[in-house]
Amino acid sequence: MTLNKYLTGTSLYINYFILLFILILGIAPGKLRSQGTWVPLTNLAPDLNEGVMLLLTDGTVIVKTMSGGGDSFGNVWNKLTPDSTGSYVNGTWSYISPMNDTRLYFSSQVLQDGRVYVAGGEYGTGGATSEIYDPVADTWTELPVSGDTLLDANSEMLPDGRILQAVVRSTFMGLRGNIIYDCHSNIYIPADTSLGSHDESAWLKLPDNSILFVDLGSTSSERYIPALGKWVGDGTVPIALYDSYIDEMGGALLLPDGRGFFLGSTGHTAYYTPSGDSSPGTWTAGPDIPLGFGTADAATSMMPNGKILIAGSQFPDASVAFHDTTSFFEFDYLSNSFTMISAPNGYDTLVAPCYTTNMLNLPDGSILFGLQSSSQYSVYMPSGSQIVSGKPTINSVKQNACDSFTVTGTLFNGISEGSSYGDDWQMATNYPIVRIMDGAKVYYAKTFNWNSTGVQRGSLPDSVRFVLPAGLTEGATYYISVAANGIRSDSVPFYNASCITGIAPEKTTTKNIHVYPDPADESTILTFNSKSDGAYIMKLTDLFGRIVKEENIAATAGENSHLIKLEDVSKGIYIVSLQNSNSVSKIKIVVK
Repeated sequence: MTLNKYLTGTSLYINYFILLFILILGIAPGKLRSQGTWVPLTNLAPDLNEGVMLLLTDGTVIVKTMSGGGDSFGNVWNKLTPDSTGSYVNGTWSYISPMNDTRLYFSSQVLQDGRVYVAGGEYGTGGATSEIYDPVADTWTELPVSGDTLLDANSEMLPDGRILQAVVRSTFMGLRGNIIYDCHSNIYIPADTSLGSHDESAWLKLPDNSILFVDLGSTSSERYIPALGKWVGDGTVPIALYDSYIDEMGGALLLPDGRGFFLGSTGHTAYYTPSGDSSPGTWTAGPDIPLGFGTADAATSMMPNGKILIAGSQFPDASVAFHDTTSFFEFDYLSNSFTMISAPNGYDTLVAPCYTTNMLNLPDGSILFGLQSSSQYSVYMPSGSQIVSGKPTINSVKQNACDSFTVTGTLFNGISEGSSYGDDWQMATNYPIVRIMDGAKVYYAKTFNWNSTGVQRGSLPDSVRFVLPAGLTEGATYYISVAANGIRSDSVPFYNASCITGIAPEKTTTKNIHVYPDPADESTILTFNSKSDGAYIMKLTDLFGRIVKEENIAATAGENSHLIKLEDVSKGIYIVSLQNSNSVSKIKIVVK
């Protein structure tokens, strides 16, 4: 089935010349239409794209290319870094270290510690292997061999951070096999065998963390329930999503209203309403994609405005498996309708089959678009405002060490997983990205240890740790926001408390300083130990670094306490600092 996909792709070079000829003549295939705006990246990538694009937790993007390995399937990745204003359009390209194996059409996940997992490959040398990329060390490490052939299998992140990895070929499990990669122990362990074949299927994560898919070539669906560790049968899809010629289908995304939305190679679509427990959900038919188009392995992405960006081609038939023309649509689930938009080239169509398209949600709210065999990337900037139900909220920012912080709030994992592409790779971005602003300057902080891998978590508490990027000034105030799938929180003031204020950092401590109560209302009591009698200065500063209160304290050797009156202090987060001639101690307090 998919062998034809790769062979069809070899005709892309001819198609690009045809398209170039059309552009030179100025002949537009049709009327230009666009809901949002396509913008080409200023700089060409060093190499030709060949598939998956992944958002690292520091805001950079890595993209798989055709280069390296000597077999045209590639082991080289290019890296896109936004400019100082946070612009990906004006970003710069570089390289990361190459993979150990070449891979085309393979599983991919970003782990909770910020590393990248890849496994299998329908083409190349890595069909039965997997490896992990460490962005900090810029190294790839091969993982233990599971003994299975993974090929272009699916994968999903489980609630505990482990990866449910599908197996395309296995001696014992055939097309229904699954294993789990335990990233904590670095081992593969057996997983429950699915009821039907998951080959060519799109997997969808639901709010209860279960994983839904439609069995290959059928209308039967099933779900993996992590709490049970098993697959259970689900409802019957009322229409066919798989075509009858090459058994492909498109992506699947979770809608803001909690329903699943599946795109078919046949041009049909389907809605799935979860039951909320292990019992079957409800399937209903959705609207057909216009113009007889389908999504036989095609990119799709949920935009921050809640609409879905879709690439599609004519659905497969007896004469042509993959048609070499792609059009683009926006789908509005509220009106249950499609709108055809312009292609990235400014025309109605792109001369390329839809399986060569790739999409990725960026933290600035745009969608990165890549096309296999091309070094020109574009972003789609959606119209309208971001959907309120997916907007993260920041509740607090706590400093753990000089350059390490924890931010807490809600909706850090977004509405859906962001983008989807059938079974061939995963480009989820349902994890928090921390954006730090200083006027026009934008920095991205490396995030890790987010507490959830879920979607649509509502009011459940979320948290993530981050480390400061280079270039920030200690003792300065910035603004911080959290983005999930490109939907950003409001910005809040963020005070980068100085570790060095003319005093050695090891003498700056919070061990011997406490405040109670915290949160406080009209007053709080500051307690501290002093090695000897002496004078201290207490300062209460806001997150902008402004001094709200300053008081002198005459301390005696041993335990001391000091009443801080707060009747005239506005609600918010403050820093209490206590300094003498030898040291300074700081602690955060919330005034309610």
